Amino acid sequence: MFVKVTASGPRRYLQLVEAYRDEHGKPKQRTVATLGRLDQLDGQLDQVIAGLARATGKPIADTAPPAIVFESARAFGDVWALTELWHELGFDQLQRVFRRTRHEIDVEALLRIMVFNRLCDPESKLGVLRWLETVTLPGLALKSVSHHQLLRAMDALLDQHAAVEHTVAGLLRPLVDQDLSVVFYDMTTIRAAGLSEQVQDVRQFGMSKEGLIARQFMLGVVQTADGIPLYHEVFDGNTAEVTTLKPTIEKLVSRFAVKRMIVVADRGLLSQDNLAELQAITLACGAPLEFILAVPGRRYGEVADAVAPLHAALFAQAKDETLGETLWNDLRLIIAHNPNTAAAQTAARAQTIAKLEQQATQWAGKLDEQDTGKRYRGRKLSDGGVRAKFYRAVCEAHLTRIIQVDLKSEQFTYRIDDQALQQAQLMDGKLMLITNTQDLSPSELVRRYKSLADIERGFRVLKSEIEIGPVYHRLPDRIRAHASICFIALILYRVMRQRLHAADAQTSPEKALAQLRRIQHHRITLNGTQPNAGLSTTSKEQTQVLAALNLAKPRLPEQLTLL
Repeated sequence: MFVKVTASGPRRYLQLVEAYRDEHGKPKQRTVATLGRLDQLDGQLDQVIAGLARATGKPIADTAPPAIVFESARAFGDVWALTELWHELGFDQLQRVFRRTRHEIDVEALLRIMVFNRLCDPESKLGVLRWLETVTLPGLALKSVSHHQLLRAMDALLDQHAAVEHTVAGLLRPLVDQDLSVVFYDMTTIRAAGLSEQVQDVRQFGMSKEGLIARQFMLGVVQTADGIPLYHEVFDGNTAEVTTLKPTIEKLVSRFAVKRMIVVADRGLLSQDNLAELQAITLACGAPLEFILAVPGRRYGEVADAVAPLHAALFAQAKDETLGETLWNDLRLIIAHNPNTAAAQTAARAQTIAKLEQQATQWAGKLDEQDTGKRYRGRKLSDGGVRAKFYRAVCEAHLTRIIQVDLKSEQFTYRIDDQALQQAQLMDGKLMLITNTQDLSPSELVRRYKSLADIERGFRVLKSEIEIGPVYHRLPDRIRAHASICFIALILYRVMRQRLHAADAQTSPEKALAQLRRIQHHRITLNGTQPNAGLSTTSKEQTQVLAALNLAKPRLPEQLTLL
């Protein structure tokens, strides 16, 4: 039987109809009952339905609207992508390192959380706990995370520092060209907060890269020509850069057994001792270490005699950028000269010297007039005061080698060192490189050196997107652990950048993560039953980002952590 609605004129009736076959087997229908006009049934039909349900023993459907509880949406896409990358690169192998520790916590999982936080929403260790309330973490079996556990994980990281570095080096080895590896080394300063003093404190006062005296520590980073970080080291904040090059390169050579390695370093790392020490380093295969080092301004005097003949013969009349080469202490000295830059630097220096001389002449004239009895409004000038102000102005202009102020004389006197001025003009517009590499042309050597700018971009990522500083940890080991966490985050960032670039995706890693962050995890509860979970729809743009990163689309894994 079934229910049928029939029409009679403008009225509609509800009938209960039975289907049957007659004696000839033909299908027919007959009306069993007419339940009434459809517009007049109102609640009578509900009573019939309830009665039929009771008679058949079936539950009566609740016509009330369901009780729906929505939980707060949590970001999922960005941590999903980072988790996939973490496993693909093999960082989950750190689990084996920490199984041998005395800690009962899941150190690898906690480190993973802190690394992902640096890339998604960098916060303090307490801020990590707030961030965890806004994300869903795939593949983690943690029931809760506390600030104390995060600090214990950092301690475990330093306890197993050698094993962790060995594991990370093994993960990065496939990304390094085993035949020829060009690596770049540079240092930066990281601001540190706090006034307390600790034993073997790395927070020391020194000159920061911003030109200010600040409490800081120094961070040395080595990366490949493709921008992949290979090694890092934390140094005291007042460490001389030249002393860090040899020990860093020796550790690098011991960890990456390549057939040939060329180290490129900036001006601040060149010294006579460094040159001798670098030439003494050999690779595991017996080949010598090769290097490309820029000549700093403080060393110009040492190479001036080698540069002068080449300048006269090649650069003095040059109108376009010109390359030259000569020998210096049995090493190749490569010189790139830009006449436009040289002219601009020479003119700017001459203008600065002229302004300083004009100021000095005014002060000297005023001193002479005071000696004759002439009076001026305000405080009386003195030779010592004028000498101090002028010397400060010369220092700020970085011209102390050219304008030499007599600090011992009772009277204010100075002189222009013509030889130093000529040497400065000789070096204007020049980039000078010292190398023991024999088979690369001058243009190739200059190109390799200019690639060092990419490590500066890496430092900017550390300080801006990853926010390595300022550091509020007090203990030296905690500071080193924080630097290691940020270094691993930088590795993931650079691998993402490399893949996005290879796919010609016009976006950066931070923008890609921001796009994926909009893929959210949702949970709802209906009528007090088990919660139902789901993911927001993946957009076309998000699909393109995942494809560029060579990662699968997010899905709901069996193991999800909501903290």
